[in-house]
Amino acid sequence: MDSKEDKIKVMLFEDNSHLRESLTILIDSSDAFVCAAAFPDAGRIISDITEYAPRLLLMDIEMPRISGIEASKLVKKTFPDLPILMLTAFDDDDRIFQSLCAGGSGYLLKDSTPDQILDALMDTYQGASVLSPSVAKRVVRFFHTYKAGSLQCNLTEKEKETLTHLADGKSYKMIAGALNITLETVKSHMKNIYRKLHVNNASEAVAKAIRHRII
Repeated sequence: MDSKEDKIKVMLFEDNSHLRESLTILIDSSDAFVCAAAFPDAGRIISDITEYAPRLLLMDIEMPRISGIEASKLVKKTFPDLPILMLTAFDDDDRIFQSLCAGGSGYLLKDSTPDQILDALMDTYQGASVLSPSVAKRVVRFFHTYKAGSLQCNLTEKEKETLTHLADGKSYKMIAGALNITLETVKSHMKNIYRKLHVNNASEAVAKAIRHRII
């Protein structure tokens, strides 16, 4: 991607001014992304999205006026297909699951490296469910505590393997390598999984698969 017009527009919500500036520089200096706008809070998030037309949101959780979790709920009502990557210092169970249930496509900790943040942005944009490794383990442990009946969804073995790798926190690219298939095949598996499980994103697919002991 050679020009700003060709880059993927990211909108950033982060109340820490130093981190907001650092993330803006990181995004703008990347080959794939440009920071369309950065805000210290999400109080006008719907009108801001309408004005700047981002293709991806990077969202802090703890912000004044309205939390990132509440902001995500608002976004999903108006822009259901807009992916949201949550970036936070918190890794407690409550915030993790509130974020995912609010429509967050992924949950990344602020101690992630710059490369990990950029990779997570790309994976989120491409439809993957991004979870820091420690967060992915919490998700699996949390949903395994629930007792639920089996779900007849007719997933193929490859689709189940894809979901298993997704639950381990792997990106689509990593899943393709692990299963020795193409990235397009992974995306095709995910479309079939969404349809069969009656879900709208990867986080919901993993949660439902674990809850109903599909994987």
